[in-house]
Amino acid sequence: MSWEDDWLWGLPLFVATIVVHVTAFLAMARMLAAAPAHLAQSKILFGVSVALFALFAAVLHALEALAWAFLYVHIGAVPSLAEAILYSLEAITSYGHAPAFLPPHWRLVGAIEAVNGLVLFGLTTAFFFAAIQNGRSRNSTRAGSV
Repeated sequence: MSWEDDWLWGLPLFVATIVVHVTAFLAMARMLAAAPAHLAQSKILFGVSVALFALFAAVLHALEALAWAFLYVHIGAVPSLAEAILYSLEAITSYGHAPAFLPPHWRLVGAIEAVNGLVLFGLTTAFFFAAIQNGRSRNSTRAGSV
């Protein structure tokens, strides 16, 4: 079995999704850092900002899965966009319970997407942790200086 095509299609999308992901989260981090200081003192507003950050992350992950779904349709690995989206969401989250399968010569692309999902969700977790830590330290610094 030859998997050159899988690597040629999968790796560029792997890299592109990571670049987009990191760029989007850095932009979100800049927006959070630019928030007025008094907003960080409110636990309710802090909770709302974390919820919005989670919503942003979910939409970003969905768009990345959609990019993979478009790839599957483009290369002819999956016949319909609906089936490709289902497969992609299963692969990127490593859930893997859908009855959708790729033809044998395209299965490596699905594995590449699964690894991509692990990296993307790991990056999301790291950004969440850093944002919450930053918010907590901004809060404690202000509370200590009052």
